Amino acid sequence: MTGNATHETPGLSETPLRVGLVGYGLAGSVFHAPLIAATEGLALDTVVTSNEERQAQARAEFPDVRFAASPKELWGRADELDLIVIASPNRTHVPIATAAIEAGLPVVVDKPIAGTAAEARYLAALAEERGVLLSVFQNRRWDNDFLTLARLVADGELGDVQRFESRFERWRPQPKGGWRESGDPQEIGGLLYDLGSHVVDQALVLFGPAVQVYAESDVRRPGAAAADDDTFVAITHANGVRSHLYVSATTAQLGPRFRVLGSTAGYVKYGLDPQEADLRAGARPTANRPWGEEPEHLWGRIGSGESPLTGGGAPVRTLPGDYPAYYAAVTDALRGKGDNPVTALQAAAALDVLEAARRSAREGVTVPLPAATPSTSADTDTDTEEQTV
Repeated sequence: MTGNATHETPGLSETPLRVGLVGYGLAGSVFHAPLIAATEGLALDTVVTSNEERQAQARAEFPDVRFAASPKELWGRADELDLIVIASPNRTHVPIATAAIEAGLPVVVDKPIAGTAAEARYLAALAEERGVLLSVFQNRRWDNDFLTLARLVADGELGDVQRFESRFERWRPQPKGGWRESGDPQEIGGLLYDLGSHVVDQALVLFGPAVQVYAESDVRRPGAAAADDDTFVAITHANGVRSHLYVSATTAQLGPRFRVLGSTAGYVKYGLDPQEADLRAGARPTANRPWGEEPEHLWGRIGSGESPLTGGGAPVRTLPGDYPAYYAAVTDALRGKGDNPVTALQAAAALDVLEAARRSAREGVTVPLPAATPSTSADTDTDTEEQTV
């Protein structure tokens, strides 16, 4: 589950790599900052936010952190930083990543890396040209249930997988507002590009490239501002596996997180990986405490011919989730000791599917996907860099 690009920065192997984190909203404060701080070999140096409350929040947990009001302040002292992490609103990802790469800095971008596959391939080509690492934060490749399923598939425990059902469902009948639920296309909001980025990426990692996409996408909640909040995506993979993916904020009764049907057995798993809830609650991954583990009653079941809800099948111990592994892999890649854990070209392949799904839902058609042809250019606008982060 790794890419092939590596980046080695001379002279960094003996001191912690200094990280500039752009954005301290949900992504920055809950996911990136704690995981960066918990990673041996990384040091959270600077947080970019102009919000005084977020500055106080960051200072309370990381007393030595420095602050910048905008990303532009970082480019003037690029020699003081070794990695830029972009956790700002989606519409700013491309312009800020472009500026960081042009400043010669390795970059991690939260998903989705961009609004289009062409923009993702543009960034990949630019990073290749400048010789810097560009990685995409797809933390749910390290969910406990996904790691468990990947092992079952690799070991042939299900036979030949025929259908993969993946659900990321919530019951949030009232919109929370903000750019994530904005109907403005420039914001790249809605569930297709939010939770859909995760479930599509997982499907492609497990079962390879997509050749056909069908989708249904709706706005169910009053006041949802035309941002999709109930979406279904069907992928036909080149190997014949069919993935049925559901993302929703309007699900009154939650389905299984995974239901995977193979030629000899099936695997069903309910419940979400606990790492996000633990991070939100203030728990932090440390060497002296268990991390990413769940109780036995939440383990999935494997079997055939009977529902797991009526006792069918046998329990399968869920492997521990491991979000810290992402930044550990990034650190190794920067030191020339390992591969980029999630490449921009992998993210572009997922965006091909998301763009096809959007078209399918809009036009009511099934969309074939041709062989990918990496793009080396895309229209980008760096004027959005000053958005609140």
